Amino acid sequence: MPVVQVHLKAGRTLEQKRQLVERITNTLVEVCGSAPDRVHVIIDEVPEESWGRGGRLLSEQ
Repeated sequence: MPVVQVHLKAGRTLEQKRQLVERITNTLVEVCGSAPDRVHVIIDEVPEESWGRGGRLLSEQ
């Protein structure tokens, strides 16, 4: 049972998330031989004020 966690900055559309889940699932099916219904994709959306890069919050860049 593959589990994939994706951490993204918040703001993607529902359609973008659908496509992401579909493509990740298809890749695991193709490369690893997983059954599609056994693949779990967790999208963790993080607000800019909770994500830092280069010593600064994204919300302040």
